[in-house]
Amino acid sequence: MSCRIVLILLLLFSALPARAAVIKDLGTVGKTYPVVEPDILAELRDRAARHQPARKEILRRIRTYQPHDLQKLPPATKDRTFLVDMTYTLDHHLVDGSGRVIYPRGYTFNPLDYVSFPGGMVIIDGGDPVQVKWFRKSPYFKDHRVRLLITDGFAHDLVTQLRRPVFYLTKTVARRMQLTAVPSVVIQKGDKLQVREIFLKKERR
Repeated sequence: MSCRIVLILLLLFSALPARAAVIKDLGTVGKTYPVVEPDILAELRDRAARHQPARKEILRRIRTYQPHDLQKLPPATKDRTFLVDMTYTLDHHLVDGSGRVIYPRGYTFNPLDYVSFPGGMVIIDGGDPVQVKWFRKSPYFKDHRVRLLITDGFAHDLVTQLRRPVFYLTKTVARRMQLTAVPSVVIQKGDKLQVREIFLKKERR
């Protein structure tokens, strides 16, 4: 009840003209208590200040992330083209959820017999400005079917710079595709993959 009285009085006083601002002290009506709730703005500022270092650290980790199995490759020293047979032989039984064998150990298959590889891939050293510049000027840059993989540098920076998805080249993929140098362009040729290593001449740097 005391809160309602105080509210009514405040409304009445706020409606008085400026010249009637001098009023008598009517005393205290009901019990009063000190304000114990924290200032919400001060609390929000405090929380933001406490979380700012953590936010900066998270952003730093995102910008500088590299997978532990990143495969780094040297620059190509000459133009070279070769085919890679993707045929694979299972070294263990492939089973379903019930434990039944779907494909036995020793089963041989070629993934390219079942899926296509449109666009292909371009692999560059993302930390080398020369290779990044070469990619931007290449016809692969505007073809968004092409997947861009990097052997070094940071994907976050290149995504921002190139405005396209960027992936890291892992050791497993590099070994499977027999990649040994960059830049490399990988496209499908029938049931095989064609790898083309490109030597960037000094005058193009």
